[in-house]
Amino acid sequence: MIVRRSEIKETLRPLKAQGKRIVFTNGCFDLIHIGHIRYLKEAKGLGDVLVIGLNSDASVSRIKPGRPIIPEDQRAEVLSSLSMVDYVVIFDEDTPYELIKEIQPDILVKGADWKKEEIVGADIVRDTRTIPLIEGVSTSAIIEKIKNL
Repeated sequence: MIVRRSEIKETLRPLKAQGKRIVFTNGCFDLIHIGHIRYLKEAKGLGDVLVIGLNSDASVSRIKPGRPIIPEDQRAEVLSSLSMVDYVVIFDEDTPYELIKEIQPDILVKGADWKKEEIVGADIVRDTRTIPLIEGVSTSAIIEKIKNL
């Protein structure tokens, strides 16, 4: 389900009250590939509710010039249609730090290409974990392959 930024805290409140463990991850998720799917499945397995902070188009373009390929509303809809994803919330900042502060997830997850001490929000979330990535699978690699056709 796609949830507005202004509504995510209230949306999660009853779930937290039930003792559900909230897992948070974030990213651009520009071109969904097998690496994303396996990563999200593993992230969901760490708790009860998986929340994805999705970088807005403006945020992506500041971080990755020339991107995104897919507009934020479409990226959000694709992510929210995946069975392992419970909530998608779009954020406009360069990092999800403020969103993480608002949500206060139980578990924060990023790919293993991040060192734990460099993960944004690790100072807020007690349980911060990394998930191994699939070697050679990335949105950037897919884009390069398409460019070279």
